[in-house]
Amino acid sequence: MRAALWLVGLFGVAVASALLAGSNHSTVTVFWAPYRVDVSLNLALALLTALFVILHLALRALSALLDLPQQAKRWRLQQKERAMHAALLDAMVQLLTGRYVRSGKSAQKALDLEQALAQHHRFDDALPRHATQLRALAHLLAAESAQALSDQERRESHLQAVLDIAERHLGESVQDVVEATRLRAARWALRDRNAPLALEWLNGLRHGTARRTLTLRLRLKATRLDKQYLLALDTARLLAKHGAFSSTAAHSLVRELAVATLNEAQDAAQLQRAWSSLDAQERDMSEVALHAAQRMLKFSGEAQAVMPWLTPLWNRMLQQPDSLTPVVRYRLVHLLAQTLTAMPKDSEWLTSIEGARLAYPRWAELQYLAGMVCWQHALWGKAQQMLEQAAEHLQYPEMQRQAWRTLALLAEHKEETARAQLCWKRAAEVVIG
Repeated sequence: MRAALWLVGLFGVAVASALLAGSNHSTVTVFWAPYRVDVSLNLALALLTALFVILHLALRALSALLDLPQQAKRWRLQQKERAMHAALLDAMVQLLTGRYVRSGKSAQKALDLEQALAQHHRFDDALPRHATQLRALAHLLAAESAQALSDQERRESHLQAVLDIAERHLGESVQDVVEATRLRAARWALRDRNAPLALEWLNGLRHGTARRTLTLRLRLKATRLDKQYLLALDTARLLAKHGAFSSTAAHSLVRELAVATLNEAQDAAQLQRAWSSLDAQERDMSEVALHAAQRMLKFSGEAQAVMPWLTPLWNRMLQQPDSLTPVVRYRLVHLLAQTLTAMPKDSEWLTSIEGARLAYPRWAELQYLAGMVCWQHALWGKAQQMLEQAAEHLQYPEMQRQAWRTLALLAEHKEETARAQLCWKRAAEVVIG
């Protein structure tokens, strides 16, 4: 459509020009003493137009001729810029393919070309806008290659160069390269097993970058390496919330860090504070609760302090018997036996244990627990019956040995010396791994 309109307009101009020129009988007289020249107006207009065109073309040619040196200089700078980009790309490719020496040389070549561009540019011929970002990226690639070659001195010099660039330029693109440099430096520190240095690099990140999954993974590794298990636990919670791990892996990691946090406690008060620092979901983990109860009994021996931790597990085992593995169930029963025998007599617990034994008659550990509680309540016959049934089927060595020891004490109480000696012998034969 546009071409048709231009064609119609061109025809219109041609017709108007023909009409004007065909009926124009005017003349133009030029006096140049002692000469006089008479020409038609049409010829005069044609000559003026031709003169204007020739003069314009001459000026353009002269301008192009005078601009040739500047164009040549710009061409040379453009070639250097292209070579700089090519060197940077080559450095990245060589780094990814494991040619670290070539990668370092290409990165240094890109830096040299960028410096040459900076020295030869003029105020009216500015550098590319991304030159600073490119220089920082080249330093990062050179530092990466130096790290792969175990050249720490060269690596540190390039890292410091990136930080110096960040102090002079506050652009967003440059800051992104600086953030990437800090992340790489933290990873290198972790490879060197230097957790404090890794945390120092990570602490210098901006808030948005510090919340990213990659940063949180690095922080988790650094805090675990530095044995700051409480901080590692907080980081693991964030990673689990962001879906960085599968549900099984997240559960296992949080459980491990919660147990490590409890292991940092050196007395009962510290253990209580560590337990309070855990989330409700973490306190509901059977392994965590059992470990906390075991350490509390080791520190203080106060049975009343651990019963609030063991009671929810006991109720869960009765209501959802498949929720606890056999090993966890054995540990729970063993700790309950230790705790209940150290507490005053409690008929409610005796009734609950008896009901559980009747509900799950094949669980030898419940028979053991019933026997120990009956022994505490001076129900000698019942205790002997339960422990004799459980002793042969218990798979937990400590529980089996305790069952035989209790049977030996019951036999001594009844003055059955031969039976007591047999039970002591069976207890000694149990091997605890």
